[in-house]
Amino acid sequence: MAHRWKNDLTHDQVTPETLFWNRRQVMAGLGGTSLAGIAGAAQAETLEPNSWDEITSYNNFYEFGFDKSDPAKYAHKLTIDPWSITIDGMVDNPGDYALSDILSQMTLEERIYRFRCVETWAMVVPWNGFELADLLTLAGVQSDAKYVAFETVYRPEEMRGGRSSIDWPYREGLRLDEAMHPLTLMATGIYGKPMPKQNGAPIRLVVPWKYGFKSIKSIVRITLTDKEPPTTWNMLQPSEYGFYANVNPNVDHPRWSQSQERAIGGGLFAKRKPTLMYNGYDEVASLYQGMDLAENF
Repeated sequence: MAHRWKNDLTHDQVTPETLFWNRRQVMAGLGGTSLAGIAGAAQAETLEPNSWDEITSYNNFYEFGFDKSDPAKYAHKLTIDPWSITIDGMVDNPGDYALSDILSQMTLEERIYRFRCVETWAMVVPWNGFELADLLTLAGVQSDAKYVAFETVYRPEEMRGGRSSIDWPYREGLRLDEAMHPLTLMATGIYGKPMPKQNGAPIRLVVPWKYGFKSIKSIVRITLTDKEPPTTWNMLQPSEYGFYANVNPNVDHPRWSQSQERAIGGGLFAKRKPTLMYNGYDEVASLYQGMDLAENF
């Protein structure tokens, strides 16, 4: 499985580890950690560091509650071993894939990505994982497939937020060409360590040019289909959350202007900076050529 994407973000631009994951502080270069092969994509400014309390209380994982502090409080109850992903629909090799078997066939790599929430906050995260395209190739995508649907695990006995009025399980979806793009990652860790439960353990999606709610956590099902799949926030509030959810400074959410963003760590009244189209990942622009991005929000 070849490394097919390079970027210019460095560890100097990553939200420090002690502030993001309650471990040691990331120093410049991480004591000699190799960054070989990491070069050239979009530009980003250094994000201001944030406190551990800020980052651990500022996490959306509604299966554990709607307060941003809930995931850190309650996600430890989630059982993540053993774990499998059902891959079905329009694939040649449908079945239940043990995560351990999937990982034995993938080469994990580090991807330092911007992460942008629709609520207008942003950070930089060093994910570890593999390209979703490699997993879909393993399953054998059929020629008529056009979309990829995802589901989060649903265990109300372990996930207290599951008692809310949301129609669980949490669902998300991508167009097939979005899913096969080299930027689209299946992440299994942060800072070279296993994914914390509150961040979507043991495996989650990361689509860096879209708002964070598209990057579905704790995935248990992937379905290939020829129809646009329903997605949770679009089902709940279709006038506020479109299927595409590309980061776009020119299309506001009804409650949040998207023209600017604030880096986690700067405080609520910190100076904001302009939002970058596609979160700065201009290489995906060709996927939407000719589309009205205000209508297809």
